[in-house]
Amino acid sequence: MPRRVTLPGASELFRDTQAAPDDQSRGSGRVRHDEKITVYVSADELLALEQARLTLRARHGLAVDRGRIVREAIAATLADLESGGGESELVRRLNAS
Repeated sequence: MPRRVTLPGASELFRDTQAAPDDQSRGSGRVRHDEKITVYVSADELLALEQARLTLRARHGLAVDRGRIVREAIAATLADLESGGGESELVRRLNAS
């Protein structure tokens, strides 16, 4: 039995890939990135990230890669730190660990 492949539509292929210049609290989205970091995660964390990626695709119609999810999570966390300071989720979690 042939395997069915799902290809992106025209709106996905030709959408604007530049982040809005006035929106610094968002991740950089689908642009070429010149900087790279290496982050080590546990097998469970990697599995959870992959499950989140699949959930975004299946339930919300968002075909994004793991890097995009991580960049958006970083942007959200930094925005929360900026607005919440010592009461931010990041500070709370780091204090608890």
